[in-house]
Amino acid sequence: MKCILKMDIRSHIREVPDWPTPGVSFKDITTLLEDPKIFREVIDKLTQPFESKKIDKVVAIDARGFLLATPIAYKIGSGVCLVRKKGKLPYKTIEESYQKEYGPDTLTMHEDTVKSGERVLIVDDVLATGGTMAATIRMVERLGGKVVGMSFIVNLPFLGGEQKLSQYPIHYLVAYNHE
Repeated sequence: MKCILKMDIRSHIREVPDWPTPGVSFKDITTLLEDPKIFREVIDKLTQPFESKKIDKVVAIDARGFLLATPIAYKIGSGVCLVRKKGKLPYKTIEESYQKEYGPDTLTMHEDTVKSGERVLIVDDVLATGGTMAATIRMVERLGGKVVGMSFIVNLPFLGGEQKLSQYPIHYLVAYNHE
C-alpha cells in the first residue's frame, strides 16, 4: 500500500548513479533525514498503518533501518530488535543466508530477541529484490514471531521484492518504477 504525503520526499532523496556497482542508481535517504519536518512526516507515515495493530516488536534491519525503526517503536510503544550482518551481534544468534542484489550475504538476530507469539513490524529504508526482507522474515518466524507488516521509505517494484513478499502487508512512501 502506498502512502499519500503532504511533502514531496522524493525531492529529498539523493540518487547516486553507479553506486555501489555500475548501472545501479542508489537511493540515499540520509538527505531526507537531515530535514526535521520531512523526517517527522516520514516516521509518522511509516507508522500510521500499524498504530492500531498491537505491535510487540519493531525489527530494524542493518543499518538504515535502525534510524527508522527506533522512532517508530517509540511512537507505537513497542520494543526494538536488531538484524545485523554476521559477526556484529555479541550474544547467541540465529542466522539466515540469502542472495541480495549485489551478491550473497548472511544476517543474524539474537536468538532471544523475538518471543513466540509476538507481533512484529519489520522496517527498512528500501525494498529492492526482497532478499534481505525474506531472510529477516524467516528468522522472525523461526523464533515464533508473527509478521504483521513491513514498512519502507522506498519501493523499487521493478526488482521484484514487492511481488516476492506479497503474502505480507507492505507499506511504502514512494516507488521508483525504473533504475
